[in-house]
Formats: sequence, structure tokens, C-alpha cells
Amino acid sequence: MNIDDIIGLVADLDGVLTLTPGPGDEWPELSWGDAFFYYSPDGVVPANVQPFATVVTKNYPGDETSRLDRPGTFRVNIHAGKEEFTRLLGRAPRDAADTDVDPAAADTVLAHPLYGAAGWLAVVNPASKTEATVRALLGTAYRLARTRYERRADSSRG
Repeated sequence: MNIDDIIGLVADLDGVLTLTPGPGDEWPELSWGDAFFYYSPDGVVPANVQPFATVVTKNYPGDETSRLDRPGTFRVNIHAGKEEFTRLLGRAPRDAADTDVDPAAADTVLAHPLYGAAGWLAVVNPASKTEATVRALLGTAYRLARTRYERRADSSRG
């Protein structure tokens, strides 16, 4: 599973806005080459809403433990929610992390190194062991994001 596979899979979902920053646009240079997925049927990057999944290709300040500075390394990050997080990792997101797990381990479903407590999962270089899980998790994250969007839209209508 490569970055283009992931982008294609998620971008094909109804109402998804795929943001892929690059030179010449309004996004910071640090984000160039990465991908951010929002549920946004109007095609506008939503204000005050986090993406439901991302693909990052480099270390960000304070987020270096996955060692994304290695050639050909990327990480898919998925806001899977508490239920899926608990099902896959055997613990609630806010419970103590397993310190024996290497956050740079490839093809392994892990708690996100920074946002695990919020129900985010991460996979460095997903491949045969995690491809089906990553596909399912992206679908779950998409459905959760769509539900949140619809709930906000309903509440704003009064």
C-alpha cells in the first residue's frame, strides 16, 4: 500500500475533500507532500475541524519517534475513535501506552505517538499485515467524520 493507493481510496469517498499542499499554495512548506482528508461536501476546508485521516511523509516538530526521515517512509494517521482503538489495541485510548512498542515499526497498527489518547491510530508504511485493517479504519474514520458533520449541520438548523 503506497501513498497514492491511500489517497485514491479516501478521495473516492462521497463528500471527501483531499488537501495535498504543495509549492505555490497557501499552506506551510512543512505540509508539502502530505495529505489531509476532511469530510466536506461543499469542497471547502472546514474551520475548526481536524481531518479524519492524514498521510505524513516527514517528521513534524515534536513528532519524530516514527522516524519518518528514513527514505521511503510515511505514516497514515487515522482518527478511528475509541471503539476501534480499544478493539485493535486492547486498551482505551486514554490508558497508559505500551512502551515496548516501537513507534517506527512498519506495517503495525499503533497508537498515534501524539494523538493516541484522542483515539488516533497510526501505521508506518502499511503493507500486507495491515492493508485490510487500514482500509477498514479509513472507512470507519470517514463514517465518524460524516456523522459529526451531519450532527453539526442539524444542530445549526435549529
